[in-house]
Amino acid sequence: MQSYNFTRSVPVEEGYDVLVAGGGPAGSAAAVCAARLGAKVLLVEATGSLGGMSTSGLVNTFGPMGDGERTLVGGFTRELIETMHERGFLGPEVTPEYWITHYNRWIPFDPEALKRLLDEYCVEAGVEIRYFTRVIDADVEGRQVNGAIISNVEGLRFIKARAFIDCTGDAVLAAACGAECKIAGRDWPLQPATVCSTFSGIDWEHPAYLTNRGTDAVREKVKEEHLPQANADGHFTHPDYFIAGMKKVGHMTGNLNAGHIYGLDGLSVKCLSEGMIYGRKVAVEYMEFYRKYVPGCERIELAATSPVMGVRDTRRIVGEFELTVEHYSSARKFPDQVAVYNRPADVHSTNSSKEEFERFMKDMHGSGKLPRGKSVGIPYSILVPRGWENLWVAGRCHSSDTKVHGSIRAQSAAFLMGQASATAAVQSMHTGQPACDLDTLDLVESLRAAGSYLPQDTLSRTMTRS
Repeated sequence: MQSYNFTRSVPVEEGYDVLVAGGGPAGSAAAVCAARLGAKVLLVEATGSLGGMSTSGLVNTFGPMGDGERTLVGGFTRELIETMHERGFLGPEVTPEYWITHYNRWIPFDPEALKRLLDEYCVEAGVEIRYFTRVIDADVEGRQVNGAIISNVEGLRFIKARAFIDCTGDAVLAAACGAECKIAGRDWPLQPATVCSTFSGIDWEHPAYLTNRGTDAVREKVKEEHLPQANADGHFTHPDYFIAGMKKVGHMTGNLNAGHIYGLDGLSVKCLSEGMIYGRKVAVEYMEFYRKYVPGCERIELAATSPVMGVRDTRRIVGEFELTVEHYSSARKFPDQVAVYNRPADVHSTNSSKEEFERFMKDMHGSGKLPRGKSVGIPYSILVPRGWENLWVAGRCHSSDTKVHGSIRAQSAAFLMGQASATAAVQSMHTGQPACDLDTLDLVESLRAAGSYLPQDTLSRTMTRS
């Protein structure tokens, strides 16, 4: 491809303390928490709502928030889930036990309600939001970010700030700055993507659902009986050996996270475009599957498909430390951990073979699953691109190997990382400490004071490093 060089004068905007790129779970938490700590925050988001995959992506289930014995989330994340429960924004079957004592229990919620709540939090905290806006480039000097170029309908702007937090999921800002990254499809196999969907016309009062196990019993029957029959009948374009299940979000509505799009490169606009076309076609196949095979779904209708692609993995930074499967399997704790988490290693099948699905199920329910009562620490050092002074990441572009990434890329973990990165950024501005050499004892104590659950006995003023 030929190169074209051009020079353009871009208006400069100053006065911001923190620029947060991306308004998904990590970015929303980062923006709100930084603003609550007194920072002047600009949050830029490519779509028209906050929440990322939890709202625009229609992935309407929070990952587990406990270890089966106690709640692991605190601070902003716990405030969010408790507020959603109080206002009736969670699934009709959800009780507080879902996040207090339940083990590996996913928590369904209303995506539209979450959009409004995140708007409310940002407005109350004084966050300036710019929707339909992307970061497209950055100006750096050494390992210091001077500013970022954003693009929207008004054109280009150069935003100067003191701290920058990349919550894009794709490490867009970190890559634009020149931070070292690893890339899916080059450094490890591509995971499939998914276009999630919302359905109406489900008879949740059908006798099949009115058991002592409710929708869980139906989900098991779908996987054990209905899905094998549909595969034998050649119903799907690609055989499907696992459906997470239709999640009840309303009296007649449900959200479905199903349908793999294999070989999709989330950093290729061509792949993303073709994948959206294919994903909408596959959503119809699932509507027809439920209508034909599943009791209570005879009148099901496809209400909507997500307007953004459900991409599981693209870029990850090379951080000050890489969290690995050995750390995960041993439930390791770290002096500088900013969160703890327990969720199976959810690394999806890389093709439609039965062998790959069996490997996926083994990871989800066998060797890739932490025991009840255990958790792995998420150290601060996986949120810092190696050597950078005022740049952080939060969410799925953190520094980890593939197995661990499959666990902690979940939305509930992303909220936790967002609060941690924001707290670190504000501490850095107040003390002059660079991101790559932050006093992590002070950071952990600040997070604890804000309600985070950080049970480590030993603290350290220096972060865990590779």
